[in-house]
Amino acid sequence: MIASIPLEDDLKDAEQTLRGVIRRTPLLSSPALDREIGARVVVKAESLQITGSFKMRGAYYRLARLDPGRQSAGVVAFSSGNFAQGLAAAGARLGVPVTIVMPEDAPAAKIKATADWGAAVILSQHGQQNREAVASARARAIAEETGATLLHPFDDPLIVAGQSTAALEMLEQAHAEGVTPEAVLVPVGGGGLIAGAVLACERFDPAPSVYAVEPAGYDDFGRSLSAGERLANDRNAPTLCDALQAQMPGVVPFGVARGRVVEGIAVSDANVRRAMALAFRHLKIVLEPSGAVALAALLGGSLPQLKGRTVAVLASGGNVALDDFARLAGSSSLN
Repeated sequence: MIASIPLEDDLKDAEQTLRGVIRRTPLLSSPALDREIGARVVVKAESLQITGSFKMRGAYYRLARLDPGRQSAGVVAFSSGNFAQGLAAAGARLGVPVTIVMPEDAPAAKIKATADWGAAVILSQHGQQNREAVASARARAIAEETGATLLHPFDDPLIVAGQSTAALEMLEQAHAEGVTPEAVLVPVGGGGLIAGAVLACERFDPAPSVYAVEPAGYDDFGRSLSAGERLANDRNAPTLCDALQAQMPGVVPFGVARGRVVEGIAVSDANVRRAMALAFRHLKIVLEPSGAVALAALLGGSLPQLKGRTVAVLASGGNVALDDFARLAGSSSLN
């Protein structure tokens, strides 16, 4: 039976299960970036992970924990792209049939990449409705019709356990280099990555402070942390961050993060573009907008309390078309 939140045994099992399966992505730094930010910054480049984001971690671990009968019946999930690719790749490796419901306005590159990994892709049409709500309802209906196991991209304790390995690796790498981060900045959509990061950070002494970073207009996690209860986004706000448009925090991630995350930070599209350009200039990596939000939180004075301190940043993904990257990062105004 799966516990309602990840247990220590789940975290250890995820670490063992994923060893040799996922890529141990590099921890990057740059003195020039430090000078520009005004802090000592180390960046975990999950943009270089298999399928281009951290999502392969939780997806593979979740599929690996299914019993053989459920594996053969296949799985279905909804995703705007990064979990879709991670689950498709995990299914291909484990021999599990995967169906993904993706919003019709998901990036074309992510739709194609998901199909290229062998998943069956179904596009949902949401009109003026919340796209996550429409896609999730369609996925649920497919699961009921076919007998496939319905998987949630972030509201699942085993998904969270798998995602915890990204922050665990990051802190292990930092300590191996003689760096002790005082704060960890994490991109947040539904909360699977930050819940995993919180659990990973608590395994270190001293444990760094954890900050939730979201795009402006989709700051439901930060508002929920302040309110002490889960709050939803009340509109479809425009944002560059297609992977961070969750309707509200997941029950499992919020249960883990509540009382443990210092605060939520909402970042502007302008600072996201600037962060993409900074990562390319100083670290030589390509980040999609959603993957750059944690770095963006260090721009524009959003976190003055971190100036001069040592900060670890999770750069969560790099799945962006070349033309879009050039347009967004190239249009950024850098001093």
